[in-house]
Amino acid sequence: MEPKIGVYVCHCGSNIAGIVDVEKVAEFARTLPSVVVARDYKFMCSDPGQDLIKKDIKELGVNRVVVASCSPQMHEPTFRRAVQEGGLNPYYFEMANIREHCSWVTENPKEATEKAKALVSAAVRRIYYHQPLENKQVPVHPDTLIVGGGIAGIQAALEIANSGHKVYLVEKEPSIGGHMMQLDKTFPTLDCSACIRTPKMSLVGAHPQIELLTYSEIDYVSGYVGNFRVKIRKKARSVDASLCSGCGICSTKCPIKIDSEFDEKLTKRKAIYSPFAQAVPNVPVIDKEHCTFFLKGKCRACEKFCERNAINFQQEDEILDIEVGNIILTTGYKLFDPSPIKEYGYGRLDNVITSLEFERMVNSAGPTTGKVLLKNGEEPKSIAIVHCVGSRDEKYHEYCSRVCCMYGMKFAHLLKEHIHGSKVYEFYIDIRSFGKGYEEFYNRVQKEGTVFFRGRPGEVTDVAQTPEEKGKLIVQFEDTLVGKQSRLPVDMVVLCSGIEPQADAQETAHKFNISCGKENFFTEKHPKLDPVATMTDGVFIAGCCQGPKDIPDTVAQASAAAARVLALINKGKVEIEADTAFIDEAKCSGCRVCNLLCPYSAISYIEKDKVSRVNEALCKGCGTCVAGCPSGAIIHKHFTNEQINAEIEGILV
Repeated sequence: MEPKIGVYVCHCGSNIAGIVDVEKVAEFARTLPSVVVARDYKFMCSDPGQDLIKKDIKELGVNRVVVASCSPQMHEPTFRRAVQEGGLNPYYFEMANIREHCSWVTENPKEATEKAKALVSAAVRRIYYHQPLENKQVPVHPDTLIVGGGIAGIQAALEIANSGHKVYLVEKEPSIGGHMMQLDKTFPTLDCSACIRTPKMSLVGAHPQIELLTYSEIDYVSGYVGNFRVKIRKKARSVDASLCSGCGICSTKCPIKIDSEFDEKLTKRKAIYSPFAQAVPNVPVIDKEHCTFFLKGKCRACEKFCERNAINFQQEDEILDIEVGNIILTTGYKLFDPSPIKEYGYGRLDNVITSLEFERMVNSAGPTTGKVLLKNGEEPKSIAIVHCVGSRDEKYHEYCSRVCCMYGMKFAHLLKEHIHGSKVYEFYIDIRSFGKGYEEFYNRVQKEGTVFFRGRPGEVTDVAQTPEEKGKLIVQFEDTLVGKQSRLPVDMVVLCSGIEPQADAQETAHKFNISCGKENFFTEKHPKLDPVATMTDGVFIAGCCQGPKDIPDTVAQASAAAARVLALINKGKVEIEADTAFIDEAKCSGCRVCNLLCPYSAISYIEKDKVSRVNEALCKGCGTCVAGCPSGAIIHKHFTNEQINAEIEGILV
């Protein structure tokens, strides 16, 4: 079939046409070999723009289409669909990016126009050698894996399970709940955190479509969208969950006491414990690192007092091998440790505490039964709350953690509520109260008498300079609104630490074949148009593992991820791109270089035939194997040497 190429140059409003002379580019395109029509149009992605392509295919016999417009990431699927609806194979389409690669990065209009011509020439030369390709379809397994049992994981699990589909919910801690279970109240409505969270946890624990795997971790993931195989390590609790009634007598009788992680080490837990009273499942776990029996072979007090004989010291880890069609990662966050900020004195000065320590202290179910206390057991009468600890700071994290301003103001309200007559001071850079009801909450806290100082403290010290400062913590700061340096003596300092990705984020990303950004939060497919998908089809992300966010945004993103999964399940099959790598086994030497290079584990060595083979469902068409093959045995469909060389020649003309 002799190529008849149609070229369509988009104005993109003024995004392209404001710099590039699109009429001249279209005029130039008409002079290129095999081009039968070249047009410019205001918005090619619009229905009228797509209709131009379909009309020319039918009336002028166009059988190759080049669109010079924006990024293929944005609209390549749009134009492929238009070409297909016009009666052509969708791979008889090529896109020249004259927006991101030209008009947006080139200031000189003349140079931008010449560059656009070169990009169009390259696309025309390349499309001459395009071949028709067919996308493949694979079935989608109806079960879903969710990793992380915080509010995001719980929400996503319930959304999918309530539609009648099975969910495996994996949580590394002994109970689901996440950080939200540590909180007292939630801003701006001041709902009791446990009150709104516990019913959802109970629903998850009792749901017939949810298999809850707490105290478990992911060992290995293989497969592709619709067909993942996952190995889960269900760690030994040393307690038989089928026999345990959750009475708690074992924990009561245990003589060993260790700092409680759930209570931020403000109180003790036992070596056999449940992290909190509302734990789901309500089955304790034995901490083998501190249990006397596992360390010395003695004690066994928990076993002696357990009436149901649920203690099992010989219990071993269990490996579960499951198949799922989709995966949602909701692995959450950890709080920034302010210890490296020496000037704030955390860990060195008494009564300098973190936000989560304050949350546990002010919680009625916490270690102090809701009383905010100093180390000496007295109530503080003056409290400084420092914002942006570890956030918006080039030394630590440049990003805003989004929740610190609001929870800092929530603390101010709770202090006024718990300690009548207390003086509360907030030290901030900028107040960011961006959500529904947030600005109103800010105004409320101001009216309650909280004093706001615009300026990050330079130091927190206990070195007194006046009698009034003796026995106090002194906050040294500059109030930037008045340009004045000041010292403020207070009884307690609360540090509003920022949100960080989990310490094992890189390891988790590697397991699931996704990527992390600069700060180690998981990278979404597109920050605006696809914030829940990843570059690995079938793997979705939600909550703070993707970036800092508050509870409403986390819940919304979890529901969005669940909706994406349900769409794939209900469709029953998923289409796989055709532009993948292919190994010519007659040329393959079996050296396995490609196996080592493939970032998606899409290439397997076939021992019987002594050759490597590509799993097209896993292949993302990155081309790494093509470049690395010493035998030249790997062909990248839709990116053949002939096509690439033609494109290079076209851009150099």
